[in-house]
Amino acid sequence: MPQMAPLYWLYLFVFFIVSFFLFLSLNYFIKPFDKLDLTHSPQDLKFKIWKL
Repeated sequence: MPQMAPLYWLYLFVFFIVSFFLFLSLNYFIKPFDKLDLTHSPQDLKFKIWKL
């Protein structure tokens, strides 16, 4: 039935919004890069200051 199409779009929109906010919250709480502390390391800065 064509009258039911807006309900399917609403389900897809809610799924998209929930997955988008889940992605943003995971990126906010789980930091992908761990910064190294440079205060006690007086070496040259030829290495990257982040690691995976």
